[in-house]
Amino acid sequence: MVASSSIILAACGSSSTTKSSSTSPSGSATSGTITWWASPIAQVGVRQTLINAFEKAYPKIHVKLVSAPTNTGTNRSQVVAQISGGSSTPDVFMGDVIWPAQFGAHGLAVPLSNYLPSSYWAKFAPGLVSGAKYKGKIYGSPLFEDQGFLYYRKDLLAQAHLPVPKTWEQLKQEALTLVHDHLVKYGFVWQGNSYEGLTCDFMEYFTSAGGKVTNASYTKAYLDSPQAIRTVSFMRSLITSGASPAAVTTMEEPQAMSTFNAGDAAFLRNWDYAWSNSQTPSDSKVVGKVGVAPLPTFSGHSYPGYSTIGGWNLYINPHSKHIATDLTFIKWMSSVQAQTILGKKYSEIPTVQSVRTSIAAEASAPPPEKVAAKTRLIARPAGTPNYPALSTAIYTNINAALNGSTSVKSALAAAESQANTALSGGL
Repeated sequence: MVASSSIILAACGSSSTTKSSSTSPSGSATSGTITWWASPIAQVGVRQTLINAFEKAYPKIHVKLVSAPTNTGTNRSQVVAQISGGSSTPDVFMGDVIWPAQFGAHGLAVPLSNYLPSSYWAKFAPGLVSGAKYKGKIYGSPLFEDQGFLYYRKDLLAQAHLPVPKTWEQLKQEALTLVHDHLVKYGFVWQGNSYEGLTCDFMEYFTSAGGKVTNASYTKAYLDSPQAIRTVSFMRSLITSGASPAAVTTMEEPQAMSTFNAGDAAFLRNWDYAWSNSQTPSDSKVVGKVGVAPLPTFSGHSYPGYSTIGGWNLYINPHSKHIATDLTFIKWMSSVQAQTILGKKYSEIPTVQSVRTSIAAEASAPPPEKVAAKTRLIARPAGTPNYPALSTAIYTNINAALNGSTSVKSALAAAESQANTALSGGL
């Protein structure tokens, strides 16, 4: 996820080749034992519920759960150490959506598209599979998803007779109106600190402005562009106008969340957990007053805007001795049954589009799941094994522009220069 995803991948030594116990495993195995490395999922019991349902469907396959660290960076370091050392376990591991290029480049994950046909990948929500690719091959099977949402105070908008904003410009103006009318302390809070979360926020504005961070081959960055200037100038204007507090340049998810929960902000950009958090009386003063909507777009572009993809994929260890059985497990995890368990029982956002749509149509569905079915997704530019350095070039320079320590133009020129160095493999 976001909190520690900027930690640089440890050196992995020489790359390895994919091994298998079958000439061309297809995921049709019906017996065996595999280990699944997975960190705890938000709600207790999710992993075991999925395993129980899988083992009921495949009674001759046993899945041994190995609980991975909750910290994403620690998780990654440990699984990298095991696989790069040649260990055949874990067989399947749950990993961040930004891992495919880093793991694929070092031979630490099986290219799943070598085994699973295009029809398998077609069922996922648009944007998820493209984010799981490296050099044209797909390394991660989407398990459950997260994304950015716009949270807003329904009571304040009603009091001021304002609609839910559909453009960033409209959101800025409404935030200013609510602050100037003394209806709320702050207008809009988001993640502006110098860390991975700012890259996520930037991607949403930038994509809605029509920008792209790199070319398709990840050899050239486009961060000193008209679209980038429009994006960062607007982000900076949120602060200078008073629509967002100056403190937003130091905010990460928890700080933005606590400000919103305290009743001090009209609008919040955050992930799907923010809904349940805002509706928990012990944590929130705005229970029953919160609405959820897709993120806005820029004026002149089609609504909705774009939401940065978070969440988790399933990967296979290249040294696994049970690849056919691993594939059976991964295929089941993307089945309607498994995805419905995740979405309906545990309120995680499903990755299979048909399940997303089905759950969203139910009156009892949590607002983020209703909204997710009609949003547009954008992956971070993680299709390069040098993504950690690329992301650092983005968030450090944009944060400098946001806090006013450098101009927007200078910040973006520096970001592009550093990004190109990162893409070339330099330091």
